[in-house]
Amino acid sequence: MKHIIAYSAIAAGLLLGACTKLDVPIESEYTDGNFPNTTDAYVAATGPAYTQLATRYAVDYWRMQELSTDEAIIPARDGNYNDNGQYRFLHKHTWSPDHPTVRGVWEWGFGGINTCNRIISLFESTADTKEKRQAIAEMRTMRALYHFFMMDLYANIPIVTTFGSTTAPAQKTRPEVFAFIEKELKESLPDLNTASGAVTYGRPTKWMAFALLAKLYINAKVYTGTEMNKECIAMTDSIISKGPYKLDADFISIFMPENGPQITETIFAIPYDANKIPGCQFSRFGLHTGLQTKFSLPFRPSIALSTIADFYEKFNLAGDVRNTTWLAGKQYNSDGSPILIPSTNKGVDASYSGPNPNDKINWHLEFSPEMPLKNVDQMDVGNDELGKARGVRSIKYYPDRNTNPDTRFSNNDVPVFRLADIILMKAEAILRDNNDGVAAAALVSEIRRRAKAPEVSTITLEELLDERGRELAWEAWRRNDLIRFGAFEGSWGFKNDTDPNKRIYPIPTSERTLNPSLEQNQGY
Repeated sequence: MKHIIAYSAIAAGLLLGACTKLDVPIESEYTDGNFPNTTDAYVAATGPAYTQLATRYAVDYWRMQELSTDEAIIPARDGNYNDNGQYRFLHKHTWSPDHPTVRGVWEWGFGGINTCNRIISLFESTADTKEKRQAIAEMRTMRALYHFFMMDLYANIPIVTTFGSTTAPAQKTRPEVFAFIEKELKESLPDLNTASGAVTYGRPTKWMAFALLAKLYINAKVYTGTEMNKECIAMTDSIISKGPYKLDADFISIFMPENGPQITETIFAIPYDANKIPGCQFSRFGLHTGLQTKFSLPFRPSIALSTIADFYEKFNLAGDVRNTTWLAGKQYNSDGSPILIPSTNKGVDASYSGPNPNDKINWHLEFSPEMPLKNVDQMDVGNDELGKARGVRSIKYYPDRNTNPDTRFSNNDVPVFRLADIILMKAEAILRDNNDGVAAAALVSEIRRRAKAPEVSTITLEELLDERGRELAWEAWRRNDLIRFGAFEGSWGFKNDTDPNKRIYPIPTSERTLNPSLEQNQGY
């Protein structure tokens, strides 16, 4: 199935590339004879919407949702990975309207919306068939997803439904965008496919629309000021009771390089391919050079990305397989031998003041959860061997030995919605609706049993937030969760900003220059 979607992506790239140069002869165009009229043809024609999603989701969008939280951090290492402070600004909540990722993700999201509008306008003139209605419903659902991402990040955004308009779109309030997304999804539901597995993998289905509605409703208080917990429960029940999904017995397999439509709990994912659908680079950014041999990686990792001690401490349940998704402490090869780093006393510890700074040693690689700073202003932990090993490393998206060595893109598909999240959202909605900790605990225990962690007989909202952290770490939901639980203004790592305005990112300066009617979000 990855190859089918990759084919669509390649076709999309050709179409998009052709749009940038207008003085070339037309070698291919839609005619009555080749216009989409079958399900497969419509799938191929919708490829650009998914190509766009893949480009920035697992890097830039992920960074906005994760580096702004306690789950992930990229410290500088003696100037390396400083990159003009962009990662430090995300961690400390000191970003501005000119932050490159804030600008890039806005462009990515509205580029996706524009792509969906272009495809919908292309389909609207065709004869009415079941295939057409399904394809348009899928594109409306994708357009709703892009609007959701933008609303969640920037709050008051334009609603764009017309392709090719020369009029700058009007800015809408967050409740207005919420209502638009809800309406789009509900109107699309009757025409969306109910099949799961390879037939629909990586494309919107009725179940994906239910999942997105559940996300809307669980966050309704944040987005609109009104609780919608009963509506969230109804949407989660639509998936849990009627959907074709079940928790995979092996948690680790969900994120392996070979994951795909065989994963029984994936509702919607981005099917990355190292060579044809680039965009997944967790192994590139998150590992350490000393792990290259152990994981048979065909490239040298960049050691940049890790987590902080406070978050890692949440992985403390006895027997929990999710604990194994982190690398902490001394590191060993698969055969049990220690991973040794050739260096010197001074090379291991730049503060070494003993008599033999240049003596050669083999240092046993050890990841330290703590991150003492050598340069506070730069959030810099140093680049000696100790500094390189500061921070626990994630292997949740398991290192891919078939990573493209030139681009360092991997084959791990990245889930956007999966059943475990749906179950935890239902538990949360129950707690928020009637404070039934026993009923919520029964749902959480389903997740715990799969993880081989101790079950619970009752649970509080604070404990549920920790459980979401354990289950959904690095899946781009942490910022969303912390805001909803009122915890985004907390302190962690080197962040102590308590400004509630930072729950929303600023509208990029470049976009306000293009569209002066856009009012900046409060606090910027």
